[in-house]
Amino acid sequence: MKTTPSGADASAAPEFGSKTAPARGIIARRASAFDSSGIRRAFDLAASLDNPINLSIGQPDFPMPVEASRAAISAIEAGRNGYTPTQGIAPLREKLLAQVEAELGPADRGLCITSGASGGLVLALMALLDPGDEVIIFEPAFVMYRPLIEFFGGRCVAIDTSPSFTIDVDQVAAAITPATRAILLNSPSNPTGYVVPADIVCDLARLAESHGVRLISDELYRSYCYDEPFVTPARYSDQVLVIDGFSKSHAMTGWRVGSLHGPKKLVDACATLQQYTFVCSPQVGQWAALAAMESDMGAPLEACRRKRDRLIEGLQGHYRFIKPGGAFYLYPEAPGGSGEAFAQRAVREEKLIVVPGNVFGKSDTHIRMAYTVSDATLERGIAALRRLAESAE
Repeated sequence: MKTTPSGADASAAPEFGSKTAPARGIIARRASAFDSSGIRRAFDLAASLDNPINLSIGQPDFPMPVEASRAAISAIEAGRNGYTPTQGIAPLREKLLAQVEAELGPADRGLCITSGASGGLVLALMALLDPGDEVIIFEPAFVMYRPLIEFFGGRCVAIDTSPSFTIDVDQVAAAITPATRAILLNSPSNPTGYVVPADIVCDLARLAESHGVRLISDELYRSYCYDEPFVTPARYSDQVLVIDGFSKSHAMTGWRVGSLHGPKKLVDACATLQQYTFVCSPQVGQWAALAAMESDMGAPLEACRRKRDRLIEGLQGHYRFIKPGGAFYLYPEAPGGSGEAFAQRAVREEKLIVVPGNVFGKSDTHIRMAYTVSDATLERGIAALRRLAESAE
């Protein structure tokens, strides 16, 4: 049996089914086009170091609510380990929908429980995009946005918001073409912590609706707004699709419970696609999330605000940055100009792990640090960051 030599030109291969077709590669082209994310590489690096200062991983450092833990245990003991309806268990859906209607008013919305907010994003893009469709994103952007859009055959139209991270609505309007299918908004932002002001949120929602473009609002960090109340674009347009979840708000990252709500026809399409992909969100996690909704998260969220303020205080005068109004990240300019070079030096000299900005877009000028760590780790991080800045001068 003849095989194609390694490195053969795939474009010259005969069509599938041909008797003369060469042996296929081990993985499909769509998989080989993507590398592991810079955040995942940072995670793996942290595991290989002895006592690192890890400011790379964006997850809460406080525990999941006790009520949620007890509900999860009770669900397991009650044998609630099987599939749920694709849309999620009724009590959780009803409670979330009541919460949405209390904020936005009653409307003909659909709501579906998803396998984490990331699962919701996958379903939304799968439901919306055909090959060649365009999605406007704002860079720096969450590491998953561009790969997922391209995975489904879409094309990213990236608007660079650096250095202020402010969104220019006129620039967004100019970027809309007949191929534009969606605008993907994330506020508070990962990686910058920037909170989009209410007037811009309103203008984006109305711009999208006026052009027949879907505004997807990733609101996973909505509970982390420190200086101004959170404002959803769904307040200004009933055509907005909202993605949310319990991972950040209730420290349930591993339970994979998210949600999406918006126009019923679109949400129903997402639910149908979930039948053939994720099937459903894990049942035990859904019961835990239901109990978590009754928990008071004021204390841990206030602790995050305090850590933000301590990090800003500790780095003031040593780094240039925009004060983050939300999420739990600081996104300063990298001393020396290159985030990649700085991140490598930080590991080498201080065993400090941060994420270079080129993970979140084309620019390599910044670094991202997550401050949801213990107070002791935060203080170690501040001291190391100050030394690195001083040695770069």
